[in-house]
Amino acid sequence: MKSLAFVFKFVRRYTGPLILTIVSMILLVAAQLVIPWIIRSLINTVTSDKFTLDSFNTITQLALIALVVYLIKAGLQFIRSYMAHIAGWGVVADLRKQVYNHLQRLNLRFYEDKQTGQMMSRVVNDTDLFEQLIAHAIPELIVNILTFAGVGAVLFSLNWKLTLFSMLPIPLVIFSLRLYAKRVRPAFVFRQKELGELNAILNDNISGIREIKAFTQESIALEKVGSRVEHYRKSLLDALKLMATFHPFVEFTSSLGILVVIYFGGRLVVQGGLPIADLVAFFLYLDLFYQPVRNLSVAWESVQTALAASDRVTELLQEQPEPDHLPGNIHLEEKVQGHIIFENVSFRYSEGDNVLEDINLKIPARSVVALVGPTGVGKSTMVSLIPRFYDVTEGKITLDGHDVRNLGLESLRKQISIVLQDVFLFHGTVRENLLFGKPDASENEMIDAAVTANAHEFIQQLPNGYDTLIGERGIKLSGGQKQRVSIARAILKDSPILILDEATSSVDTETELLIQQALERLMKGRTVILIAHRLSTIRNADQIVVLEGKRIVETGDHESLLAQKGLYQRLVNVQQMLQPIT
Repeated sequence: MKSLAFVFKFVRRYTGPLILTIVSMILLVAAQLVIPWIIRSLINTVTSDKFTLDSFNTITQLALIALVVYLIKAGLQFIRSYMAHIAGWGVVADLRKQVYNHLQRLNLRFYEDKQTGQMMSRVVNDTDLFEQLIAHAIPELIVNILTFAGVGAVLFSLNWKLTLFSMLPIPLVIFSLRLYAKRVRPAFVFRQKELGELNAILNDNISGIREIKAFTQESIALEKVGSRVEHYRKSLLDALKLMATFHPFVEFTSSLGILVVIYFGGRLVVQGGLPIADLVAFFLYLDLFYQPVRNLSVAWESVQTALAASDRVTELLQEQPEPDHLPGNIHLEEKVQGHIIFENVSFRYSEGDNVLEDINLKIPARSVVALVGPTGVGKSTMVSLIPRFYDVTEGKITLDGHDVRNLGLESLRKQISIVLQDVFLFHGTVRENLLFGKPDASENEMIDAAVTANAHEFIQQLPNGYDTLIGERGIKLSGGQKQRVSIARAILKDSPILILDEATSSVDTETELLIQQALERLMKGRTVILIAHRLSTIRNADQIVVLEGKRIVETGDHESLLAQKGLYQRLVNVQQMLQPIT
């Protein structure tokens, strides 16, 4: 019952189409019950003691009435089918947008052991089954229960001649099938293409959830996904409109067999070639009995499948989102100074031992602090605690005197720009990726940022300049080019705090020089936290913090740390030994 209540919570918006669906279903049942009345009238006519020429006219009139009934029935089936699909796919679209919005609001702990395909299955495949429930299963249950209630009994005797007569419309049905394959199949191919586009943007955005959070672009990302969802819904409804037209047409052409039975069967009875009882049994068997029983079993299977999907979706929506709007949260209206303090900070992931222990560190505003140490000591984890990708397990981190846990997530992350070693660029143009840092930036602001990042020159050489498509994850760009685009994006965001995580690694010397020049321009007047394995890039840092074994073991500038003859000196000596001989 909870699953059904969850489904119907989304149905209220589509009350109008659902009312039309229910009314058309009731009228469909009424139309089906007219046929036995025609049969009864036919029997009365053909069994009359006084048979005249008017009896043939009455038979013809009954056949015409049946024709009108089946035309009305076809129209009602179209209304029922298409209106139900409008409601069903409307609910699916609304639900998909809500599920995706919820995914954006979950913290990164949730994604630690999740695969992108799993999340896409929840957003696309599971929600898809809600349409089966609303547009198919529930209407079919109602129609078939009402139809079954109007049917009393079925006679089993058939006349082979009348059966042949009833097969006369089959060539028309075959023609309609060929027409259907020609017109509807391309529509569904296009629908699948739109579904692929939807899956692509979902995969893109879920994979880039860190960038979306870091640049506080959740609302824009939601708008883009919502737009693609609506494109998919429209393409699907266009295909289903053709399908909704086809099925009534096939039903109508198939029903012409009953029309033939009315006309020729009536004449056979008049001429003594067919018993009245056989004629009645033929009608009841052909049109009313087995169809409700068969459809009820299919509808019930759809209900169970949809409810199983509902359980999976509700399980996802029960995951707790990031605590952005807690009572007392402070929303920063202006840029901060950038004074950061770690006080007795410890952190561990969902399971296992602490990754960081007893971290105490003061980062003065507009200073450059470098984090160094062996791989796996928690450098990247440490900087991830500042924008609250994760919350500390013990202790606290303050920004200009405010505990970051008391700051609204959006206002906190607007204060921070991040440039990572593993740059994530979205499928789209260079321009779109640059403007991700500041969507309302002017053309001049964007170009100035690219010039500062040493990116303008190579962007101009691309086939379409700033409007060049760079492929998924920027596959058309080199590593150094992607890095400079990410730096330009951070420059455009213009935040007072800058986090650089291995921003110059894995590139050649010439590219490293260009990136280093861009970073030096970007770092001016900002609080900078720099992670680098190449210690030559951090010699001029105001403070170098050395981590080992989950803790800070040394702090100071380059010269003072060398004088301590500790871990930092050993790391410098090892790197000097590994320098290529020139």
